Amino acid sequence: MLTLKFFCELFLASINLRRIKQNYDSIPKCILEYMSQEEWVKCSDYTVAKTHFGIFENLFSFLISFFILIFLLPLYCDAWNSFFGVGIWQSAIATAAFLLLLQQLELPFDWYKQFKLEERFGFNNQTTKLWFTDKIKEFLIGCLLLTGLIALLHFLHAQLSKFSQDFWWIFVFVTLFLFQITLMVLWPRLIIPLFNTLKPLENYELRDKLRNLSDKTGFKTKEIQVIDGSKRSAHANAFFTGFGKFRKIVLYDTLLNQMNQKEVISVVAHEIGHYKLGHIPKRLATSFIFGLLFFFILAQTLNSSWLVEQLNLPVSFAGLIGPVLLVFTLFGGSITYWFSPFSNYFSRRHEFEADNFAISSASSPKDLSSALKKLSAKNLSYPLPHPWVSFFYHSHPSLPERDLNICKQN
Repeated sequence: MLTLKFFCELFLASINLRRIKQNYDSIPKCILEYMSQEEWVKCSDYTVAKTHFGIFENLFSFLISFFILIFLLPLYCDAWNSFFGVGIWQSAIATAAFLLLLQQLELPFDWYKQFKLEERFGFNNQTTKLWFTDKIKEFLIGCLLLTGLIALLHFLHAQLSKFSQDFWWIFVFVTLFLFQITLMVLWPRLIIPLFNTLKPLENYELRDKLRNLSDKTGFKTKEIQVIDGSKRSAHANAFFTGFGKFRKIVLYDTLLNQMNQKEVISVVAHEIGHYKLGHIPKRLATSFIFGLLFFFILAQTLNSSWLVEQLNLPVSFAGLIGPVLLVFTLFGGSITYWFSPFSNYFSRRHEFEADNFAISSASSPKDLSSALKKLSAKNLSYPLPHPWVSFFYHSHPSLPERDLNICKQN
């Protein structure tokens, strides 16, 4: 499955590169409206550079996965069995430590992407000191959350399996899902401020217009804030976080610098559309269903000794959730990868629906179209990806597709 995934990624990258090369010298007429020839070339170069980098990154991940599976995992589990033991906290620490150490293999790629690739195209605003500080914070937060979460998983499995050998996984998953929802509420208040500064929107005219939009659409928000995204990147965005009375609208300072008020209102109306049309609950419901399926498979694997035997792990690990969780976390992506087109299909439909909501509730088609074109041009988002690449990877429709949909609402 790992091999099939790698070659599928390689094939999709190659056909997308071929498409970019075909359109490189002559900008398509549908793009001329908002992108100059110079910007088109820069956008194409940026996409090619990201694609080549992605190929190399996937190759490294492909090779290192086999090394981990065949050599590193059995050696680590032997050391785990000898030095840590199989208690709840020992297993939690050993599992979390292995996953966190493997994450550090991504650091050179992250550094190159930020300070070479992104900087080459004018997006990087991050200092080396800030990058290192971010990574240290991410590592410490990961240690705390991951170890605590895995310990909770071990504890619940140990206790609940005594009372319900067949259905313990349902109760465990529901508990962890509720933990995830709680974290989504707390994240903007406890975690985001560790990395970014959030300030109230100081443009009173725009703030009043956004509040009027919130009242008009029934999206009651307590705060409208600006995040200092420009200290790391020139990319722009907007989002809302939290639930109920904890909801807040967050605008990137780069977005405010790149757009006029009508365009900003259009972008915010689009984000509100996701909420009002029930896209968030639908995504959570989908996540719940797939999470439940994952835990069912996890439970079936625990009841069998084949995983321990096939991976040459210590016999004492039979029925232990930690090693199984490691294998699923490391290699589950090669299975879930094949479901991504279905998830992205519904996500693209949601984007069309949110665009329609924005037009009907707050903005003219012209304002939304202008906002999307500015976002695409400023972020160097390639507007004409190969259809198969878009089908497989993209959670958003291409700009020409969205613009055509917007024109229909006019």
